[in-house]
Amino acid sequence: MGYRLKLLAFAVAAAAALILLNVGYSAVNTLSQLDRVEGERDQWQRPLDILQALDLSAGETVADLGCGSGYFTLKLSALVGSRGRVIAEDVRWLPLAFLRARTILKGEHNISLIHGRPTDPDLPANGVNAVLVVNTYHELSDPRAILAQVRQALVSGGRLVVVDRQPNPANVGITENGEHEIPAAKVESDLRETGLEIVAREDRLIETDPDRETWWLLAARKPY
Repeated sequence: MGYRLKLLAFAVAAAAALILLNVGYSAVNTLSQLDRVEGERDQWQRPLDILQALDLSAGETVADLGCGSGYFTLKLSALVGSRGRVIAEDVRWLPLAFLRARTILKGEHNISLIHGRPTDPDLPANGVNAVLVVNTYHELSDPRAILAQVRQALVSGGRLVVVDRQPNPANVGITENGEHEIPAAKVESDLRETGLEIVAREDRLIETDPDRETWWLLAARKPY
């Protein structure tokens, strides 16, 4: 290899190394920011109350639909323990990649990642004790299709807990219901039409979040 080719090869390798170092630094920085943001979220999200609504026991299987980077997934992992299983599903690759990195760094071995589809979260039939959907229902393009899949995945008596934001009057008109919001009554109607029994509804689970939004909680059950 001539001198110029060697010099070019070195320059390409050096550039690639710099890119990898930059990507690695950015990833580590993002993971650090996630921990900080989630610590702040703990102060207002009421995660313990949401997890309690799932009525889970150690050793059970739970699915986190629209898991994002794993705020609830990691909490569910500790809740079901080493004999349990957490299915973390999302339609976006990037949050799943960050969640995979977090599970490795935190040594969590009971979490399975699923890249779902807009109308199918790809859950195992009759294989899930509970399903959690937080800040995601308003994003569903076909909620009835998703609910049908969730009902099929739940064991008899299994629970579905949905948590989302109530429409803010100031936002109504931006979209059909507001921006990233949906009424609890609409979701309750969807759940009932899917054949799920409503066991709890809290319209003001969170009175005011950092964006001055109100959050509600619905808990439903697959009939025995």
